[in-house]
Amino acid sequence: MPTVEKYLKPEVINQIKRLDLRAQFVVKGFLQGLHASPFHGFSVEFSEHRRYTPGDDPKDIDWLVYAKTDKYYVKKFEAETNITGYLAMDLSKSMGYTYRQELSKFDYAICLAASLCYLMIYQQDPVGLITFDKQIRDCLPPKSKRTQLGNLLSHLSRLKPTGTTDISKSLSQIAAMLRHRSLVMVFSDLLQDPDPVLRSLRQLRHGGHDVILFHVLDEAEVCFPFDGLVEFEDPETEDRLQVDATSYRDDYLAEVESLRDGYRRECSQVGIDYVALDTSMQFDKALLEYLISRRGRM
Repeated sequence: MPTVEKYLKPEVINQIKRLDLRAQFVVKGFLQGLHASPFHGFSVEFSEHRRYTPGDDPKDIDWLVYAKTDKYYVKKFEAETNITGYLAMDLSKSMGYTYRQELSKFDYAICLAASLCYLMIYQQDPVGLITFDKQIRDCLPPKSKRTQLGNLLSHLSRLKPTGTTDISKSLSQIAAMLRHRSLVMVFSDLLQDPDPVLRSLRQLRHGGHDVILFHVLDEAEVCFPFDGLVEFEDPETEDRLQVDATSYRDDYLAEVESLRDGYRRECSQVGIDYVALDTSMQFDKALLEYLISRRGRM
């Protein structure tokens, strides 16, 4: 379905400069794709309804929805319907990296966060924003009003990846500050020792929060398209290292795969949704992960 696919390709989104239009473009393409896929009916199920289950009062069945979907749905109570979400954005300088000079990791994460914000407000879910580097920098409290969309998108569009980062410390601060059960969506390249990061993620889960970890890498960090002698620079420390990329490739790719596998395995054990992304991937995978996570709470 090429008309839908174009809405979701990073290289197309890159041509749109306004973040609000980017988010609308992605969500429009995503919802069109849902309606043309095996997930048809998701948008109905997620807004005001849930599947009928034994024990529900048959009088609550929505027959208009049944006529459209051929499935039994009942109206959800307000308390069942809404979840509170926080977008937690890594501001580290390494997030600004891009090899092909299209969307950087940060651009990709910001566009994804904006799209999720748009989707949550569309579903009347309260959503807030937390930014961090070595510590929490900003916290915009969650709201579900339409005006919140403008506030969040305006804030997201002004963010820059500038600092060094301490992901573990920042996630622990988030765990300590959240008073009510929430859905925390973390956007980071996770370029730190995974052990303390995983400890902090477990702390969030033990606090009763749902977590989706969006691990955003640059396309080049995943496929390593380098040959011969190449000098690499650490964007946060500015340390430089010259390597023979050709002979290093296999070891490098194995390390990246090991890192992702480790996060996937450890997150799975404690009920965290881990989503491995790179900047060449369409945005629908991440948005669908949010909807599946949201359904799991119903």
